[in-house]
Amino acid sequence: MRDYPSIAAVDLGSNSFHLVVAREVDGRLQLLHKEKQRVYLAAGLDDDFNLSDDAIARALDTLSQFATTLHDFPKESVQVVATYTLRNCKNLNYFLAKAKQVFPYPINVISGQEEARLIYQGVANHEHDSHNRLVIDIGGGSTELVIGQHLTHKLLSSRNVGCVTMQKAYFADGKLSAKRFKKAEIKAEQQIESVTASYLRLGWNSVIGTSGTIKAIAAMVHELTQADEITLPILEQIKQLFIDAGHIDNVSLKALPEERKTSIAGGLAVLIALFRQLGLERMRLSEYALREGLLFEMHQTDEFDIRTRTINTFSDHYNIDKQHAENICETIKLFSTQLKAQWQLCSYDVEMLCWAAKLHEVGLAINSSGMHKHGAYIVRHSQLPGFTQAQQLRLSALVRFYRKKIKMPELTELIDEELTHFNRILAVFRLSVLVNQKRQQDQLPELSITAVDNALILHIAAEWIESHSLFQADLEQEQHYLKTIGIQFNLSFG
Repeated sequence: MRDYPSIAAVDLGSNSFHLVVAREVDGRLQLLHKEKQRVYLAAGLDDDFNLSDDAIARALDTLSQFATTLHDFPKESVQVVATYTLRNCKNLNYFLAKAKQVFPYPINVISGQEEARLIYQGVANHEHDSHNRLVIDIGGGSTELVIGQHLTHKLLSSRNVGCVTMQKAYFADGKLSAKRFKKAEIKAEQQIESVTASYLRLGWNSVIGTSGTIKAIAAMVHELTQADEITLPILEQIKQLFIDAGHIDNVSLKALPEERKTSIAGGLAVLIALFRQLGLERMRLSEYALREGLLFEMHQTDEFDIRTRTINTFSDHYNIDKQHAENICETIKLFSTQLKAQWQLCSYDVEMLCWAAKLHEVGLAINSSGMHKHGAYIVRHSQLPGFTQAQQLRLSALVRFYRKKIKMPELTELIDEELTHFNRILAVFRLSVLVNQKRQQDQLPELSITAVDNALILHIAAEWIESHSLFQADLEQEQHYLKTIGIQFNLSFG
């Protein structure tokens, strides 16, 4: 009997937290279990974008429940992403520290662009279309818009306007009026306006809406008209029904559950603004979104790994010396294998270092002087599909400090992880680049490396180093650089 291991995707949204468990059966994903908890995270943001203690408590309680469901799931089988509220809250590190106490899986805070990309993947891998399509997701704190064809996105955008934030701003007390809707719609249109021209220029043949807000509105549309598509006249009809009711508690539609009433007016205003600003005629609902996109990418092979494709595309764009990067990768693999036991290096560390090797010279596109600084800026601020914010910062830090002095204040600003381990992989990266700096693979000596705690020893043949005094000087200089991050680097000439 074949074994079909399970995988899980967790979406920490601004309104709700979702957990989906699936397994791959003969190349297809089979959904096994779903959980959804209303957390109202965005409602817990104050004016300074700090998350309230009550909101944190609600989140931790849900994460604790999810941890029970995921008991015995290996870490590599669970992907957790956090969206608008957590990527914008000022006390994120405090929340993550608390979350770690009840939830053993890493929480990856993703950018709005990455959120949009995953939403599109969730739709595209379940609903096929040979023409351009516009996919829209109204979340609690942001709205994502994507134009794509087949499995490929062409245009991504995330706008800071969502059902919960709009509800707080215009309908917090539950009162509904034409004046309030008008103000909310204008505000939403202002948020969308800056991307309107580029979306209209590219165009689309169909419009798909996804996730909770649009799903609830589609259900109300069907209850009132039996229609399966959303149109602007029907949205205006629902809005008038709300206005006539005067208060959300007076709206009596079977399709509108009680828990959705706390955000539906804000979501309706955003959707009306989207229809008007983009000139939409009709929209249909998809049941698939970010969580399904996560699941799909989790069971892909390395050949189709989005991060590998992103790095290769980035490398092509900046005309990176691929052979040089590959030579560095080979040295990284050699050193990592030799240090695996002493420094607890894992396959992810090696993967990250090889990606950094393919990016470390992107700064040459600006200037060879200070190229490590230019490169770090490019990596940090570019769109890198498939990478979380933390992963992108890690790559940026590796590129920034692959050579010359290591400035600890800058390093700690970039790295939000245990520094001892990062410093060790940084040392491996720096030495791998250093021994390949001549770009002449056939001239390299046999090398080996060992470590005891934070003491690192590079072993080189004595007869070779005698004829390469400049290289020896570079290695001796590296001893001073690595001392900055607490690594004692020594040379052994045998």
